[in-house]
Amino acid sequence: MYPDLYKGLNLKPEGLTPYSSPLVGFDGKVVIPRGQIRLPVQASTKIVEIDFIVVDAYSPYTAIMARSWLHALGAVPSTLHQKIKYPSEGRVQEILGDQSVARRCLVAAIQHKPETESSAHPGEDL
Repeated sequence: MYPDLYKGLNLKPEGLTPYSSPLVGFDGKVVIPRGQIRLPVQASTKIVEIDFIVVDAYSPYTAIMARSWLHALGAVPSTLHQKIKYPSEGRVQEILGDQSVARRCLVAAIQHKPETESSAHPGEDL
């Protein structure tokens, strides 16, 4: 999860628990997470609790849903079809992606110019 979403959900820095394993960003740089938080995620009528790792890194996305969410939901994703299917209440439900939004996110990630070290604000609060 990226800081904009964390702030947008009105979550406080005190809500984070430690997460000490470094991650590698899309740009290949090592990112030290701010921490993690467990939140409910709803897909149709199904709600699952998922641990989100909060990182200070650029991304055109607000959050990246990991395998743990897919597994908890019992979901089968298809990147080709921009679709996730999962069982719910005896039926197969779908979450549809948006190809044009996905394309814009990819272009934004490719065109992004990282901040220089002097203009970065690593100590800034969430």
